[in-house]
Amino acid sequence: MQHDIIISGFGGQGVLFAGQLLAYAALAEDKHVTWIPSYGPEMRGGTANCTVIISDEEIGSPLVRNPTAALVLNPPSMARYEPLVKPGGVLVLDSTLVEQRSARTDIHQIALPAKDIAQELGYPQIANVVALGALVTATGALKMETLEKVIEKKTAKRREMLAANLEALWRGALIKN
Repeated sequence: MQHDIIISGFGGQGVLFAGQLLAYAALAEDKHVTWIPSYGPEMRGGTANCTVIISDEEIGSPLVRNPTAALVLNPPSMARYEPLVKPGGVLVLDSTLVEQRSARTDIHQIALPAKDIAQELGYPQIANVVALGALVTATGALKMETLEKVIEKKTAKRREMLAANLEALWRGALIKN
């Protein structure tokens, strides 16, 4: 099975880091993976996105034109990527920042207040991890336990945030609207 995923939002929202977490978790599960970041020259505040392909077999091309899943963290990303999600795919959006909802009936849409949940946990910058939990659960692309281990390893320098990151991951995973 192959999962073609786009993660997009403003620079500074942890878009690229969320993609890296997926890529490292895929490697930990011995899957084939590509991760391609893209961001404007402004970085923080400009548009940022990344594509992640996770596959059980070799990946023929790292390009993602019609993702099987999209995680959008801001309105411009919703406008750009929602129409591209393949029928039967998954759209995860942060309803704290993205008011628009998809009118499509051929995709599974999960609108969760990722930034609000992250603020409850004391770290508004981990909204990306909340949304990632929802994405991984909805797609089944990876095991949540693998992602937990990757988060533990990748946040080693910020140990004070580990418990909040793990809580954020599982809070997102439990939302299934």
